[in-house]
Amino acid sequence: MIKALHGTNYVQLGLTGELMNKHPAFPVSMIKPYSSSDKVLFTLRNKPSLEIPPLEGEEKEMVKVLKERRTRNKKEREYLVSYRNPTEEDE
Repeated sequence: MIKALHGTNYVQLGLTGELMNKHPAFPVSMIKPYSSSDKVLFTLRNKPSLEIPPLEGEEKEMVKVLKERRTRNKKEREYLVSYRNPTEEDE
């Protein structure tokens, strides 16, 4: 976040976390616009494909994944999905 402009050559940034101890003034040439997920710049940031294991018991047709989250061990994922023709226990 830019706090102040010092002439046309320097900007003062609002630094947080580990960077709070650094000097907050930077040359304008070093400042770049924020890009959240540019596929050209961040080629290795591909979202992994969803591999949902089959359910035990009766077969149901899944419509879409509503929500996804990682569990505490960070390798396993949990999914909230919607089914076509859900039963009462699915809702």
